[in-house]
Amino acid sequence: MSARLPLIGVTLDSEPPAPQGTGGYSRFPWYAIRQNYMDIIAACGGLPVALGHDPAMAAAMVARLDGLVVTGGAFDVPPDLYGAPDVHISVQTKPRRTMAEAALVEAAMAKSMPILGICGGMQLLAVLLGGTLVQHIPDTYCAALAHEQPNPRDEAGHDVYIMAGTQLARLVGAGRLPVNSSHHQAVRDAGRGVICARASDEVVEALELPGYPFCIGVQWHPEFGISAGDRLLFEGLIDAARQAGI
Repeated sequence: MSARLPLIGVTLDSEPPAPQGTGGYSRFPWYAIRQNYMDIIAACGGLPVALGHDPAMAAAMVARLDGLVVTGGAFDVPPDLYGAPDVHISVQTKPRRTMAEAALVEAAMAKSMPILGICGGMQLLAVLLGGTLVQHIPDTYCAALAHEQPNPRDEAGHDVYIMAGTQLARLVGAGRLPVNSSHHQAVRDAGRGVICARASDEVVEALELPGYPFCIGVQWHPEFGISAGDRLLFEGLIDAARQAGI
């Protein structure tokens, strides 16, 4: 009999209904996820399952899982969640999604469940750990890299530099990784977390939670598998989920 595959919950994006006559996907609200999120989890030995947006069901969902991936998307964490007095004009939110993901992360952390936050998922993780965000990178970093890269997302946009001695460094076995980049916000401080990677312009690229079995957030999209480090990140998550389930 084969070993049980760790069940990895993957958060979904949500989209509004398309106006009548526009030819959109559906005239009703719908969930969405890129195929490569699910594919890389399966390729690394996990069993991916999609999670809907119902905060009241979060604890019940997490009770069935071995690990959690909080995905990214073209939206922002509501600034009031980290005490920002003003809202930048570029900020777009999806409150229902954020509420559901926050409930999932909190339920997962109560069980010390392995968690991987990706792009916006990393930013939410930072906020839930008591951190804050930069609402628009160009307004804070005058010499910022192109963090919303013009080239395709399955290509590298820039490198990130990983701090020696961190869990992330041990996991990927490198101090520097080429990554893709698709974000206009960034972590300002990580609260109870520790910043473990930055870009050359000092924008925060990864964080982790010391003393936790596996709680890592990365600002890039490792599901595209641009480097060996991307796959090692998912393998680390799934191995931690496997160990937790033994």
